[in-house]
Amino acid sequence: MRVRGMVRLLLALALACVALPGWAADEATAGLLSEAGPTFKLAAVKGSWSVIAYGDMRFTDPANTKATNPVARKQLVEKIAAERPNALLLSGDVPYSGSVANDYAVYREETAIWRAAALKVFPAMGNHELHGGSSLENWWGAFPELKGRRWYSVEFGEAYFINVDSNLDLTAGSVQSAWLAKQLETLPKGTRYVFFSLHHPPMADPIAGNSSHNVRPNENALAKQLEEAAAKTKAKFIVIAGHIHAYERFERGGVVYLVSGGGGAAQHQIERSAADKFQDNVFPNFHYVKFVNDHGVLRATMYRLDEKGGFEARDSFVVGAEEKSAAK
Repeated sequence: MRVRGMVRLLLALALACVALPGWAADEATAGLLSEAGPTFKLAAVKGSWSVIAYGDMRFTDPANTKATNPVARKQLVEKIAAERPNALLLSGDVPYSGSVANDYAVYREETAIWRAAALKVFPAMGNHELHGGSSLENWWGAFPELKGRRWYSVEFGEAYFINVDSNLDLTAGSVQSAWLAKQLETLPKGTRYVFFSLHHPPMADPIAGNSSHNVRPNENALAKQLEEAAAKTKAKFIVIAGHIHAYERFERGGVVYLVSGGGGAAQHQIERSAADKFQDNVFPNFHYVKFVNDHGVLRATMYRLDEKGGFEARDSFVVGAEEKSAAK
């Protein structure tokens, strides 16, 4: 027991990170242990609050217009800054290539407006963060408060954010699954909504003519864990993933599943199933999803970048209520 306690102490000292303004580190064990409670705490706000989620920006040299659309990418960044959400969840593939330091330099340059607006940004790890054999030093350089962490949680009043790394094992018995189980067992009293952010989707329609992004056993295992946990708690679960460059929406086992890969990466055409609550095949669909809690009701709206450079509400739903899609 003494050895185990010393290991915990050494990990806490070695992996302690400097938090962003508005963050407060709870335990600095980098998710390597089955810690309880939030990794960070974000000050709660009185009255209405909002969260924006999206992913697959692929920040890189603006001259690259094949892998990503730099114009759409910047328009989304500027619009989100103007929205001033209380929290911004990024579901991965922030850079195009994690091994290229300049991709993160472009990220910092293009998102300077976020820091000017004091946005609290909570990223999840995508597969492009590992592109080129990245050691993740560039990633942690961009997000120093996450140094040593590949998954973490954030307490924000009645909301709770859990960001997991779908590049690593999420199956039953894995370290990450055990950490997640402990997080769900010890949710703060008063938690009404749990947002899960990750890159690879646990539920999705396939890309037309391309099976490479189909749902994998790793994320199937996560979905099973979440749906079992959702049946035991009053909190509503919302999962936001990316990887597929499109927008999709599902509900199963009391869990809302979104695919929001409209941050700038070249868009995918989707073969929509009947289970997908969004049946609009508008293309391309560069977008973000905004959640607004007002008077105890959490409303979500997907805003699409239209052909004139404006934004239009293309889908909407209420979390925890009978859903009425506003899809056109």
